[in-house]
Amino acid sequence: MTAHTALLARPVDFGLAGPLGSFDAYVERVSRVPVLSREEEQQLARRFREDDDLDAARQLVLSHLRFVVHIARGYSGYGLPVSDLVQEGNVGLMKAVKRFDPAVGVRLVSFAVHWIRAEIHEYVLRNWRLVRIATTKAQRKLFFNLRRVKRNLSWLSPEETRAVAQDLGVPAAEVSEMEQRLAAHDMSFDPLPTGEEEDGYGPAAYLSAPAADPAEQVENSDWDSDTHTQLASGLNGLDERSRAIIQRRWLSESKATLHELAAEYGVSAERIRQIEATAFTRLRGLLPAPAV
Repeated sequence: MTAHTALLARPVDFGLAGPLGSFDAYVERVSRVPVLSREEEQQLARRFREDDDLDAARQLVLSHLRFVVHIARGYSGYGLPVSDLVQEGNVGLMKAVKRFDPAVGVRLVSFAVHWIRAEIHEYVLRNWRLVRIATTKAQRKLFFNLRRVKRNLSWLSPEETRAVAQDLGVPAAEVSEMEQRLAAHDMSFDPLPTGEEEDGYGPAAYLSAPAADPAEQVENSDWDSDTHTQLASGLNGLDERSRAIIQRRWLSESKATLHELAAEYGVSAERIRQIEATAFTRLRGLLPAPAV
């Protein structure tokens, strides 16, 4: 495993060991790390790129942690912990250090900002809502830019919608759709407990069910009750042996077999089957025909 792979494959000691206590303590600690000059940055980057020097990579990352904090604080309006945003941004910083080429001639901070923002963007999109609000590249761009545009506006007018769509290079319909998504809120399908006798509000409390028709439920209940009454009346019209065979063969939880009943009554299994068939014929005659 090369140092470039190890930079992301395992934790790297950035020299911040020891309990920090709070996010403010972390910020105070990283702000004390000296900023590298262009020459120092180029030297460390060459050591890491050419010699797989992990200590050089550690110094590059450590000197730019304050910059990650600065970027992460710009996303505090999404309601997510800034410490988590910083953590994701640090991952982006390490990816940038891994890919940084000092021969290009740009500063690491200019190269890393895109990787840091990309990791923070992905974290925001994963955690801002239960359901991901933006999945395509165009939707992600629209999500972050539209929130920035709407900071001092309520609902966009048709003219404002067209202007935003033109600035971002997307159809006006997508701007309106994203605006509706941003205004929506997550809701649990099942009612949430409120501490009162009745459960809280939720879609499951008011969505209709296919079998929720009261008239149909009463009809089914009456039909079941009437069927049981008629079946009991029909069984009472059978002789004792036929009634016992039908009950033990079809109405008991532990159903008896033909051979078990044959052994009990001292006849053949075929005779039990014949009694059963005759009993069913008599039952059909005793039960009233269904109404048409």
